[in-house]
Amino acid sequence: MLAGLRVLEIEGLGPGPFCGMLLADLGAEVTVVHRPGGADLPGLTGDSLLDRGKRSIVLDLKDPADRATALALIARSDALIEGFRPGVMERLGLGPAEARAANPALVYGRMTGWGQTGPLAQTAGHDLAYIARSGALWYASAPGDVPLTPPTLVGDIGGGALYLAVGLLAGVLAARATGRGCVVDAAIVDGSAHMMALVMAIAAQGGFATPRGQSLLDGPHWGRSYACACGGHIAVQALEPKFYRLLLQGLGLQDDPDFRDRQFDRSAWPVLTARLAGLFATRPRDHWAALFAGSDACLAPVLSPEEAARDPHIAARGIWSAPPLQPAPAPRFDGQRRTPGPVPARGAHTAEIRAELARNASPGRVS
Repeated sequence: MLAGLRVLEIEGLGPGPFCGMLLADLGAEVTVVHRPGGADLPGLTGDSLLDRGKRSIVLDLKDPADRATALALIARSDALIEGFRPGVMERLGLGPAEARAANPALVYGRMTGWGQTGPLAQTAGHDLAYIARSGALWYASAPGDVPLTPPTLVGDIGGGALYLAVGLLAGVLAARATGRGCVVDAAIVDGSAHMMALVMAIAAQGGFATPRGQSLLDGPHWGRSYACACGGHIAVQALEPKFYRLLLQGLGLQDDPDFRDRQFDRSAWPVLTARLAGLFATRPRDHWAALFAGSDACLAPVLSPEEAARDPHIAARGIWSAPPLQPAPAPRFDGQRRTPGPVPARGAHTAEIRAELARNASPGRVS
């Protein structure tokens, strides 16, 4: 879908490389500039699954000759991804001004936690800090529990990488129409707050309250996870009354007036939660999953990635592949069957890319 789109990625942490991987999964030609030497954090930078489908060139951006090579790559790219603190790329001589001089149509993507401006712009941080300050962490637990989210998903990926990808693609569309590029300021605090729009829309209609545990999606007995006898967990979210009735029928509680008549009674939620907790704790997770198999009761087992890969529905769609265990490209497009590209060794394409740049720099050649 993105064949012909050229993206230059400057090696960074987490969300920037994930954005590059997503674009590569969609068919873009993504070239990642790796720094000399090994990765600072194995698994997050360099030689990781996030580099699948990309080409790799090793450059020392503090070296004038290598910086000139980076500018030559910028000149032939549609978009750039960098994830340093504000000002770092400028000090390297590769900021937006230099990039625009080399390529006026370039879309310059900047991936940070706090953004390019503001009191915290130069302050260190990570996923959890960004979503804590943006408000996105507020509802991420049961009442009384410490707020916790799946690592990286709400901040780095949801509020960061995916917003950067959308921003880059929007910028490229505009650049192709106007010939003028732009700078995309993709801040995790911005994106994670923007992701709260659905919650705030529900809140505006009275469905969400600021105190945790008092809202339709974070408080009721029919909208949470429960521990099972085996130590595993089952997740329930039977929001609509028709699905809630199916949940009660499956549990044999359809004639219990406390459950039947008080689905939306906030005062009853703590007591009914405790009753369901006791019930689910009497049987193993797989018992409950089998009991509700094929039901619209909106109940599902909480699976590890390894277990998910073996789940009949997940396996039928090929959502996970191995080895190594990794998710398949998403979303899907009709008539296409895509598989993850290989992970390149650091610098595997250095000679190839330099040769291409040399050929394109020859008189009479057009990139």
